[in-house]
Amino acid sequence: MGSMIELTAADGFKFGAYKAEPVGKPRGGLVVVMEIFGANSHIRSVADGYAADGYLVIAPAMFDRVQPGFECGYTPPEIEVARGLMQKAKLDDAIKDVEAAVAALQGAGKVGIVGYCWGGTVAWKAAAEVAGISCSAPHYGGGIPNHATLQAKCPVAFHWGEKDQSIPLEAAQKVQAAQPGCEHFFYAAGHGFNCDQRPSYDAASSKLSRERTLAMLHKYVG
Repeated sequence: MGSMIELTAADGFKFGAYKAEPVGKPRGGLVVVMEIFGANSHIRSVADGYAADGYLVIAPAMFDRVQPGFECGYTPPEIEVARGLMQKAKLDDAIKDVEAAVAALQGAGKVGIVGYCWGGTVAWKAAAEVAGISCSAPHYGGGIPNHATLQAKCPVAFHWGEKDQSIPLEAAQKVQAAQPGCEHFFYAAGHGFNCDQRPSYDAASSKLSRERTLAMLHKYVG
């Protein structure tokens, strides 16, 4: 089990983050970027899982700038609230928060980033704009097609759901065409397939995407 810590971004903003520590010396560091539901129990479990694999993990509470301490579940009313906060959140601010998380992980060695849903978009933008990231694994980031021409500074592996109603397959394929130097994995699943608390959870796709992400971390982080 991890614990909540406080980080400070370059603009002075202080925000919460969930930190999960491995047993023994870390293989490296990992930033886990949340969906729109906050650094909730699911994201904390994802962080705990990667910590069990040997990484020092930080999952920033990236909506603290619009509603401090926010986290929720997946009922329709909760989803609507979360979407409202997403619309208020700024990607440029999210990048500042990622930079703070990366800085906090420096003592662990090299640092990777993985993001889901809104966090997938953040993970992609961070690959292009944040120094000190060794690899990025964006999962079904809805905003990625709007930023398809960014130039990543590190290896990137995209994870897409072929049945994703939030991201049409054609949009994901356009990103694939625009980013031939990146890896693109497609799964027979919908949006949010990695989250075992959502109806869209797909165990096989979640397992495979996690194995691929771990392989990438082993290759580029440690």
